[in-house]
Amino acid sequence: MYNKELWKKSVEFHGHECPGLAIGFKASEAAEKKLKIDFSRDEEIICVTENDACGVDAIQAILGCSMGKGNLIYRDRGKQAFSFFNRSTGENIRIVLKKSEKKMDRSERQEFLLNADIEDIFEFKEPKFNLPERAKIFNSIVCEVCGEAAAENKIRISKGKMVCLDCFEDYTRGW
Repeated sequence: MYNKELWKKSVEFHGHECPGLAIGFKASEAAEKKLKIDFSRDEEIICVTENDACGVDAIQAILGCSMGKGNLIYRDRGKQAFSFFNRSTGENIRIVLKKSEKKMDRSERQEFLLNADIEDIFEFKEPKFNLPERAKIFNSIVCEVCGEAAAENKIRISKGKMVCLDCFEDYTRGW
């Protein structure tokens, strides 16, 4: 049986119920069980999400992983996959949604996800990359074209000026 209070918290954060949110909800449950973790107050728990879909909101609400804290990292692969790292123990796990052959409407899919055992929903693997380093705080540099400040690691030099990524004219020769 799933934790209805945590589901409610996820729904309130996300704005509505949906199967996508249920995926992240169950991925959070799986991470909690497999790594013996709970809500991350700082950067103790890191989630690298391979998608920017609804489920990521459940991970934020339940496990406290967020972009602002630097412990939610978006690695765009278009997969329903989440890698979790526990800094204090060094343990990690990659949680990948299994393909479902069963035909279900949205409501049936959501109920299946919420009530199924995590072993029936996910594959558990090793992450394909190492633990990301802790978030850094960068100095701000004012773009010499638009006048807006940007983090120094996002500044480029163009025609002898320090410019932000929006003002930078990339030279790729069509590659």
